[in-house]
Amino acid sequence: MTDRIAPLRDFVSTMTVLVEQTRNERTLLAQGRAHLACLLADDAWLPAACAAPRADRYAQYLLHCDPLERFSVVSFVWGPGQRTPVHDHTVWGLVGVLRGAEACEEFELQAGRPVATGRTHVMKRGKIEAVSPTVGDWHRVSSALPDAVSVSIHVYGANIGAVRRHRLDHTGAVIDFVSGYDSAQLPNLWDRSGAVRAAAGLA
Repeated sequence: MTDRIAPLRDFVSTMTVLVEQTRNERTLLAQGRAHLACLLADDAWLPAACAAPRADRYAQYLLHCDPLERFSVVSFVWGPGQRTPVHDHTVWGLVGVLRGAEACEEFELQAGRPVATGRTHVMKRGKIEAVSPTVGDWHRVSSALPDAVSVSIHVYGANIGAVRRHRLDHTGAVIDFVSGYDSAQLPNLWDRSGAVRAAAGLA
């Protein structure tokens, strides 16, 4: 029996140990990056429901939230032409591309307002970048593929869907927002009954 979701369960377990050991952001980003790279090595573990695009905008599906809300894991799904507003995160985060490619426009705060730096970069499968108020927290992300869906896995140092953050509205004003999630259910990480039955020779 193949335990398809095991890579996500292993990632959640290792991240739980990590956040129990340290609150140091540099350590969390460095070690978390290594753990996320392992998760991105294969995409077969991601449930289809958490890779489904929306027709109207990008989607974000909660994969796991630490019971103490010390970190969360989210899949972001991008259809062609979809993009975020310019936004921040207010907590540390790691973004890794699982499928396809994403384009990122970089912004920096000047006199309390995000201003475009003119720098952009494209992230392809397996690439990981960090965000936080200390390493750079403002950007706009969009699909980099004109005819395919892209998926990225995000790890944040909070229950990101419940964090009060900031974005630019259509007039360029900075406004508060709370993102929430597009999923009402979480992947079932912990039903290992099939593997236990098979190991025990049970029907």
